[in-house]
Order: sequence, then structure tokens, then C-alpha cells
Amino acid sequence: MSPNATATEVANLYDTILILDFGSQFSHLIARRIRELGIYCELFACTIKLSELKFKPKGVILSGSPYSVYGKDAPHVDPALWNLGVPILGICYGLQEIAFTRGGNVEASDHREYGHAVISVVEHSVLFEGLPKEFSVWMSHGDQLTAVPTGFRKLAQTSTAPFAATDNLQERIWGIQFHPEVTHTTHGTAIISNFVSKICGAQKGSWTMATFIEKEVERIRGIVGETAQVIGAVSGGVDSTVAACLMTKAIGDRFHAVLVDNGVMRLNECEQVKQILGEKLGINLIVADASELFLSRLKGVEDPEKKRKIIGNTFVEVFDIKAAEIEAQVEQEGKGKIEFLLQGTLYPDVIESVSFKGPSATIKTHHNVGGLTENMKLKLIEPLRELFKDEVRELGAIMNLDEELIWRHPFPGPGIAIRVLGDVTKEQVAIARLADHIYIEEIKKAGLYRQISQAYAALLPVRSVGVMGDGRTYDQIISLRAVQTKDFMTAEAFEFPYDVLKRIMNRIINEVKGVNRVMYDVSSKPPATIELV
Repeated sequence: MSPNATATEVANLYDTILILDFGSQFSHLIARRIRELGIYCELFACTIKLSELKFKPKGVILSGSPYSVYGKDAPHVDPALWNLGVPILGICYGLQEIAFTRGGNVEASDHREYGHAVISVVEHSVLFEGLPKEFSVWMSHGDQLTAVPTGFRKLAQTSTAPFAATDNLQERIWGIQFHPEVTHTTHGTAIISNFVSKICGAQKGSWTMATFIEKEVERIRGIVGETAQVIGAVSGGVDSTVAACLMTKAIGDRFHAVLVDNGVMRLNECEQVKQILGEKLGINLIVADASELFLSRLKGVEDPEKKRKIIGNTFVEVFDIKAAEIEAQVEQEGKGKIEFLLQGTLYPDVIESVSFKGPSATIKTHHNVGGLTENMKLKLIEPLRELFKDEVRELGAIMNLDEELIWRHPFPGPGIAIRVLGDVTKEQVAIARLADHIYIEEIKKAGLYRQISQAYAALLPVRSVGVMGDGRTYDQIISLRAVQTKDFMTAEAFEFPYDVLKRIMNRIINEVKGVNRVMYDVSSKPPATIELV
């Protein structure tokens, strides 16, 4: 079962809108807005052959793009799109693609539009139904239509764009020059809603996490069958926990969850995961304590990329050994074979991999277990592959997971090892771990945890002079980080009340031996990243 097969099977269960991505930075927002309407959608690269689709969409949206539609390397859609027989909406470049391929004219504009503009609706259209004649939109284009194709009519204009919106009712094609998916466009969600619901006929509210649970459980049972066993790694985070709960609900003890203790997890994390997943949620959980092995291999390693690779490779090795043990036991008991590997992949990862521009340049290696699939010759099963993070949290709430777990901040796969800048030893990990625990505890006490997207304490590889009691100290520095973000692509430092920061500082210096200075990182992303390394 390929990941693509998994996704398209889900698309057949719902009214689905197809988004074709031409490389726009806003493409994922189109998907978000449609999902928020309770309508399912999937995003593919604009170069996909429509004959490869395993579902018939209710409608198609063409995204924006950084390209010029008449450029030598400009991406173009499969010509079969025009014969698909469903409504089509082009956004920005998507509008220009419609015009360019159907006999209209697109040229570089003398008056480029970037930012706010006011459009005037000059012709009635279902696309603008219920909206005022004039409203503010967000433009981001250097090219524009100078003539529409035959059969198209002008719907709206701006002071510099004569064809800000157009349509062909007979062929059921619409195009708009602005971006309705960004919040800067007033009535943007209403425009998208008019297209997907009123024009395409997709049923609003048909895509909910309540219906997803029922359909996904049945789908998992159909994929796995009555005898196959499934194995998967869990971390105690919301993604892996929700995925494990879904698998357990679908196939019971035939799912084997493995928690690898790498020695660089948060304070008391293994004990908490065992209690929540194993005892409270009834998940078939096995713990592999490999903390000494991980720490021995990290000894003397300071380069963060090497740390990631050591932890990633060791994780695969330990997981592989534990999987072999489980498989031998299962076969000995005559309970079938382990045939599937569970992963908690989310839809933003899928979007990044299928978008026209491809994945962003690798800034750092991400820790996952994707390499296990080939090594163990298991088929991949990803029950959360079609979900955004907020949908996973909603799913967790419906499944009665603890609110604290649902809203838990992200934690890197390499754990505290990349938050100890410098040599990773058991002693250094203990310092960073306790400081982080105090930090998060105080954030929660102050009622700020849900306002912050991610927070952590890191141990810097420098020492500073201090005075404690009557003595001079020469100890280490803790750097605190807390950010607010909607998508983790950009982020701003959280503005703490000073009294909270002061209380955190006092506790860390007083309770964490070996630390005499605490700093707060106010860098934004970009230019900085959220993690220090």
C-alpha cells in the first residue's frame, strides 16, 4: 500500500476538492480554509497527470505561483483538466494559467500589485454572492490579464487590474487575480465557501473528526485485515498517541506500540507515557530502555547534525531489534505476522513533499522512522496523513485524551541532546532537563502555556562568573525560548510578563545545580530558527 493509495482512498469517502499547486507559498492556506468549512480537500503538484487520480473531485482550484505563465520554465496543468467536467477556480497565477491556455492574453504589468487593493464587482456572480460591491483584497502579482479568452466575462476590477475576476459560466470556470486564502482579504473565506459549496456542490460540514474516526477505523480494518499485526513507535506526543489510539480502536492488541527510551527525554517522560498509554488508554505498549546505549554513542559529540544522525540511526537499530523480538513472539503464539508499520505523518509533511516547488532546502535533519519501512519490508500505514495539527488535536479531544496531552508543545525527536549545546553527558542532560521542567511548570502555573506554541530551556556551552552567597561561581548558562506561531514557518518570541520571567529565573538558579545565569531568547523566525540547532 503506497502513501498515495492511502490518501486517495480517504478522498473517495468524502466530497473532495482538488487543489493543484503551482508553487505558491499560500497553497497550504487554501487547503486550511476549505477544511475549516468542513469540506475535505487534497493538494497535488500541478504537473500530476489527472489519469493518475484515484478519485473524482467535486471541483478544482489552481493555486498561485512565483512564475510568469508565459516564461520558459513556467509550470502548466494537464490539458485533461479542461475536460474533467467539474468547476474550476484559478487564483492569481491560476487565473493567468486559465487565460494563457485558453486564448486570453497575459502580460507584465506596468503597475505591479503587492499588498492591499480594493476590487469593484461589476457583474453578478455566485462567486461573490452575499458580498459588498467593493472590498479589500490581497494582491501579489507582477503579471495580469489584458484580454480574457472568448466566452469569458469580466466580473471585477481594481484601479490597475482591469480583469481582477472573470468567469465562463458555460464551461464552469472562474478566475480571480487576488488571494482569498490569506486573512488580509476581507470576505476571502466567503469567496472560497461560495465556490466549493454553492458552485461545486460539496457538502459543508461533511468533513468532521467525528465522522473521520468512524470511517478511518473501518478503513484501517480493511487495510490490515483480520490477522495482520502492526507495529509503531510512540513518543507520548499528541500525534503518535492519537495514531496509536486509532490503531488500537481498529485492531486492538494486534497493534504493538514501542517507546524507545533514548536517555534524552523530558523529566519522568517514560513513566508518564507508560501510565497514560499503557494503563489509561489500554494501548499494547512495550518500552525499550536504550538510554545507556544512546548516551555512550553521543559521548564527545558536539556537532548538532552528528547528534541527530547518531540518535536517528541508533533509534532505527533499537526499534528494529525490538520489532524482531515482537515478531518472533507473535509468530510463536500463532497470531499472524507483523506486516505494517504505523507512522504519525501529518498533512503539512505531505503538502511539502508533493508541492510543485518540492521540499524546502534541508536546514537540519528531521528525526523520523521512515527508513524502517525498507529495512523491515513493512507496508506503511499513516492514519493521520490527511490531517492538519489542529484536526489531530480535535480528534484527540473526541477520543477523550487529556487536554494536557492534546496541547503539549512539540518536542524534537533527538530530544534534549540538541538542547545541550556541546558534549552530551548524563550530567549535562540532567541540568537541561530539570531547567526545562521548571520552566514549563512555571509557564503552566501562570496560565500562559496555551498562549505559547513552543517553549524550552537549552544549556549553552559557555560559563559565566556569578556570586552565590559569599562565594564566586563559574557556572553554566540556561537559555530560555518561547515562541508564538500559527504554522511554525515563521514565529515571534513570546512577550512574558516580567514577574513571570523573574520567577522562572530565580527557581532555575536556586534549584538547578551548576547554573548561575538565565537568558531569554527574543529572536524571531526568520532569521533564527525555533530550536537553537
